[in-house]
Amino acid sequence: MDVGGAGHLVWARQTGADGRPGPGVRVFRSGSAVAVAAPGLSGRDRIAVSGRTEDALSLVQDVLAETGPTYRPFGDAALIDALVRGIPGLVPGPGAFLWMETAEPPGPVTGVEWLDRDGERRARALFDLCFPDSYAQPGLPGVRRWAGADGGALAVAADAWSAADCGFMAGVVTHPHARGRGLGAAVSRFVLDALVRRHGRAALMVDATNTAAIAVHERAGMRGRLFGAAGWGDDRGGHDGSLMSPSAVKEPRAC
Repeated sequence: MDVGGAGHLVWARQTGADGRPGPGVRVFRSGSAVAVAAPGLSGRDRIAVSGRTEDALSLVQDVLAETGPTYRPFGDAALIDALVRGIPGLVPGPGAFLWMETAEPPGPVTGVEWLDRDGERRARALFDLCFPDSYAQPGLPGVRRWAGADGGALAVAADAWSAADCGFMAGVVTHPHARGRGLGAAVSRFVLDALVRRHGRAALMVDATNTAAIAVHERAGMRGRLFGAAGWGDDRGGHDGSLMSPSAVKEPRAC
């Protein structure tokens, strides 16, 4: 089933090279509303949703009844707010974030390369130091390849959970001793450029309060929309306040 052109729907469908949805992905439609239920997407079971509120309310309730409470709806912030108000038991996630995307390659970057296994081991140490709870880490499911500066010791970013028609970047982290040198921006531009050239568009998610990262991505040509996420507020879904967070929304801890 076609999901239209909304980037988060296209991404959630996880279309493969054969044009089919990814394993376990289901697409639902009712009136103007579309919901794409994707298991294990960016570390969580997720439902990408769009459409008019009146259509989305009934559709998402039906989808949640079918998929179960481990699935978390996400989409435009105003729509998620309406779903939270209209669906008993649904609670908002911990904070708003931006869905950012671009269909224009930002251009070539020097000093960054795709990492080999040794580079990925260095990247893993970087996450252990600064970002141990990231959903995108070397060796985790869905993470395809890593780009790094200085062989992955100083800054990295991942091609993760990319679909045939929408690349996705996650796991951007810079060593604290290397911050302020533009390395995070460089690895980000390198990955985004490769994703757009391969998939036709690239996307990411970032905390709405992370103005520095947003500015970096905007300079790379990305544009954002304010998004929200929601999940069950009772023990059916094991809600612990963190389950609705997208992989790239969390920021590395101070270290």
